[in-house]
Amino acid sequence: MIQNNLPPLFPIASILPPVPRIKIVDVGAMSLGEGTEPYAALMASVPCDLYGFEPVEAELKKLQANARPGHHFLPHFIGDGSRRTFHECNFPMTSSLFEPNTALLAKFNNLEELVRVQKSYPVETRRLDDIPQLKDTDLLKVDVQGAELMVFQGAVSVLETALVLHTEVEFVQIYKDQPLFGDIDVFLRSKGFVLHQLQPAGRAFKPLLANNDVNAMLSQFLWGDAIYVRDFMSFDKLPGPALLKLATIMHTNYRSVDMAASALEAHDRQNKTSLQQTYIARLMGR
Repeated sequence: MIQNNLPPLFPIASILPPVPRIKIVDVGAMSLGEGTEPYAALMASVPCDLYGFEPVEAELKKLQANARPGHHFLPHFIGDGSRRTFHECNFPMTSSLFEPNTALLAKFNNLEELVRVQKSYPVETRRLDDIPQLKDTDLLKVDVQGAELMVFQGAVSVLETALVLHTEVEFVQIYKDQPLFGDIDVFLRSKGFVLHQLQPAGRAFKPLLANNDVNAMLSQFLWGDAIYVRDFMSFDKLPGPALLKLATIMHTNYRSVDMAASALEAHDRQNKTSLQQTYIARLMGR
């Protein structure tokens, strides 16, 4: 499950010209508690609009009941527009458009117990490209238990303008026949993104434990969070407002100060500003 618990840096908005509202799209928006979203720091720092998708009815109702102004939550099963089977599990966060790979899960501590199918039923998936409100998405977060590539394949137009992608990836088939990290990486690189950060996670093989913790990883990567950014070699092709948004997202959400500085450098070249110099001076003064 995607998380981001990094402490904040100084508010980058304090040294930038006004940054347009940032549009966040969250596919798999189930809440793990207030402030646990991987973009929580961003929403607390600058004006944002949020469009979230959560197909599990009980979880969707929780999101809608607690929605703040500018936050919209919808029930669609996001994918490539095809008809699929949804497998609803005993822990809602492990439900998927792919069937759990029980034989593999059972080899690790505290996994198979969390991914037990309660019911399966046919659903019609919907492409992000077919939802008009998602035009000009800036940050796309995807956490759909093995169906991430399907989501991206249905979001080619969204990806044309997106700046940052925050996606869960798997390194082994936790779900049967699911695409893995390598498949997603090839697809996203073909759409003009580069891998920026990779945060692996997993469990220990039974019967071993790490620090007597059934949820701790020893050596085998199972899944993780991958953060992709618009190719930095093409920053000069991005308009000035997009570069300001990109710097804001990378600084605030990921503490990626070098990437933020690079985006500001491109903005300076376009607009004859000196934002990078001011930004670096502020970093050095901390």
